[in-house]
Amino acid sequence: MRTAVKWSKTFLTVLGTWVILLLAVALPGLLPARWQYYIYSPASVGLWMIAMIVAPILVCWKLRHWIRTY
Repeated sequence: MRTAVKWSKTFLTVLGTWVILLLAVALPGLLPARWQYYIYSPASVGLWMIAMIVAPILVCWKLRHWIRTY
């Protein structure tokens, strides 16, 4: 049971991080069209894709005490 709680907390942490990153890439769509080129430039999309991999690891490391508690 304890392992299932740890895995579920880890899953929720990763899922929450991905939702925040998806909102961060979707919300600039509400800005004027002339700004969207700079926000959705190849460099920023590349950094966003790297963040989708690296950010959940960093968030899980930061919240490791909460994940380990039962």
